[in-house]
Amino acid sequence: MSSSEKVKASHILIKHQGSRRKSSWKDPDGRLISATTREEAVSQLQDLRRDIQSGDASFKDLAAQHSHCSSAKRGGDLGPFGRGQMQKPFEEAAFALKVGEISEIVDTESGVHIILRTA
Repeated sequence: MSSSEKVKASHILIKHQGSRRKSSWKDPDGRLISATTREEAVSQLQDLRRDIQSGDASFKDLAAQHSHCSSAKRGGDLGPFGRGQMQKPFEEAAFALKVGEISEIVDTESGVHIILRTA
């Protein structure tokens, strides 16, 4: 893959006790995030992923409701990005997906994610 290659992706981020920054637009003082274990965050994401895959909910709607990232206001859309712009585990997962695929759980310093490759 060339270094100029870009992907476009959306994601849902759930922060937890081990996240490097324990606050978000959803939880400005970090009280809920600090009380959430990684296992609880993973379980919540697995439920959301299941709802998306079954067609019960859209990725965009669930990102807007549940993601701790400010991209939630865009339905989780991160826009296009190239290699070296995201945390390594996130980048590797996003580049490995085919367009339209949703990742398994991805761990980064920010928390746990599911990623939808959109282009």
